[in-house]
Amino acid sequence: MRYYPVNLDVKNKDCLVVGGGTIGERKAKTLLSCGAMLSIVSPEVTPSLEELASAGEVRIAYRSYLPSDLDGKFLVIGATADEAVNRQISQDAASKGILCNIVDRPESCTFVLPAIVEQGDLTVAISTSNKSPALAKRLRRKLEKEFGPEYGQLLSLMGSVRRRLIAENDSPEANKAKFEQLLDTNLLELFRQGRMGDIDNKLKEILGKEYNLQSLLN
Repeated sequence: MRYYPVNLDVKNKDCLVVGGGTIGERKAKTLLSCGAMLSIVSPEVTPSLEELASAGEVRIAYRSYLPSDLDGKFLVIGATADEAVNRQISQDAASKGILCNIVDRPESCTFVLPAIVEQGDLTVAISTSNKSPALAKRLRRKLEKEFGPEYGQLLSLMGSVRRRLIAENDSPEANKAKFEQLLDTNLLELFRQGRMGDIDNKLKEILGKEYNLQSLLN
């Protein structure tokens, strides 16, 4: 295995994207969705990034990259069309100990970005160790068909059940048995079919009459 798999917490971290084209926009939006505090450096940016800046969600410096742009940053993504600039970003980040990703240049990265499938809080990451991004995208499309919205709904329910059980019962083994019982039922299929009343019945049967979807998901 070439890369060490990890889920990185960027919430409220100062992050930088260099490049304001369509690729930079995509990287920026992913960072924002994870709660990053985001700056963008680029002489020009897409209309969508302009809108985000107008809404106060990103800070944009309309100019070329400077090494000082990395000061205080947690990570940087280089998404420019200028190879010299991308190399400079990588070298500067390495000298400052900053996490760095240069789009389509794994040799210049300290981390690479997998293809992802998302349903709510469920994230499935697909990596080919940068040997075939095309294959990663094809696998992502296949998995998007398999993992529908019901997986996000089930995960939200299980997270709420877990928090409540932990608050009410300090017995990890007892809680674990209940989690397993829930997952052994057909909750996933019931969510897929929209049979919320049947889900309530399963919850009451396994966890007690005070457990229901309305109290757990609101």
